[in-house]
Amino acid sequence: MAYRFLVSACLAGYPCAYDGQARTHPLVARLVREGRAVPVCPEVLGGRPTPRPPAEVQNGAGHEVLAGRARVVDRAGENVTGAFLSGARATLAIARRHGITTAILKARSPSCGYGLIYDGTFTGRLRAGHGVTAALLLDHGFRIFTEGEAEQAVAS
Repeated sequence: MAYRFLVSACLAGYPCAYDGQARTHPLVARLVREGRAVPVCPEVLGGRPTPRPPAEVQNGAGHEVLAGRARVVDRAGENVTGAFLSGARATLAIARRHGITTAILKARSPSCGYGLIYDGTFTGRLRAGHGVTAALLLDHGFRIFTEGEAEQAVAS
């Protein structure tokens, strides 16, 4: 069976979220176990350690980061934009290698968030927009779902 989905590795049960934990979603984990999904963590692919300080997009969202008009900064103030861009490109390459054009990604993440991401103030507030990887995938024609839409993704 060919892979159908690209999924955030944390949703598949891998302990790669910024805090070193998994964000396991049972359906996403099952898709990986069944060989129907490829798990990726763009932040780890970009060279960020696990655990790592949380990061947020400042002055925009993923599309602005891709255009060089916004940056990704961690809570300590370090500019980690390069790692996020590198991880997004690596994620796209993996998806292309497997012929995947649909992704189930972690909501609100500065990498994987779709529709809403944290606003760059580290206060828990959200803003409209996508994470860096989600924006790049969208620019390449991907259909993206969050974990809250995983059932809908599988049914489509």
